[in-house]
Amino acid sequence: MKRPVRVLVAKVGLDGHDRGARIIATSLRDAGMEVIYTGLRQTPEMVVNTALQEDVDAIGVSILSGAHMTVFPKLIELMKAKGLDDVLLTGGGIIPDSDMKNLQEMGVGKLFPPGTPTADIVAYISSWTAEKRQF
Repeated sequence: MKRPVRVLVAKVGLDGHDRGARIIATSLRDAGMEVIYTGLRQTPEMVVNTALQEDVDAIGVSILSGAHMTVFPKLIELMKAKGLDDVLLTGGGIIPDSDMKNLQEMGVGKLFPPGTPTADIVAYISSWTAEKRQF
């Protein structure tokens, strides 16, 4: 790659627990990626608009509130509307396996439960972007 991978890390909705998102953001940054952290209480529209403005390769959403079946489909819809079809949408949090499967069928990338080694997340984003994004 000619530039570092750019990742937007976001917390959508009223979920105010961002420790995991901050740990992931730090791990991605330590791996050489550029990380944009949106902070708490973002709307899907705010996340997608920021992703567009920052020209990111991936969006990582942390959800612990149980709103994943609302948030991820809305993000996919907005990403398609803005032409971000080549941007990875991934994330993690408290998401049942059956919902993870349904979200992946909708177009969401791999989702990571609590306790996933950060190296696994770094490796996934790195390999996905190397394969799918052209710089």
